Amino acid sequence: MNTFHLEILAADRPFYKGECESLQVPISDGQYGIQANHRNAIAAIVPGTLRLRPPGGAEEIAAVSQGLIKVENNSVLLLVDTIERPEEIDANRARREAEEAMEAILQKKSIQSYHTAQARMARALNRLKVKERHMVNL
Repeated sequence: MNTFHLEILAADRPFYKGECESLQVPISDGQYGIQANHRNAIAAIVPGTLRLRPPGGAEEIAAVSQGLIKVENNSVLLLVDTIERPEEIDANRARREAEEAMEAILQKKSIQSYHTAQARMARALNRLKVKERHMVNL
């Protein structure tokens, strides 16, 4: 199968660098799929599930937060705030973060704090979803 070069960088660490057969990332319209020789594109990433398939390997799953993806000349660069494999996610911490975000949403201090709390809530709930759905398969 044809491949493309993929580099995934989180704010705190490099996550993946190498060849890839396929990639699916969450965008506001749903999942965005990329394969070799994809047209050039730029898109905003939203919290959700990332799926990548290295050459000849099994599909890998990760929870991602917001970020950007750039596809250019059979090379993909993905920049995200955070990315975690299911086994790296602390479910108890994610539940606490969701509860804290809900409390901040209910306090309605300002529009900015409301939107920040919504983003924190989306990230926490996504982490829990990825952990619960994909840890069974490991």
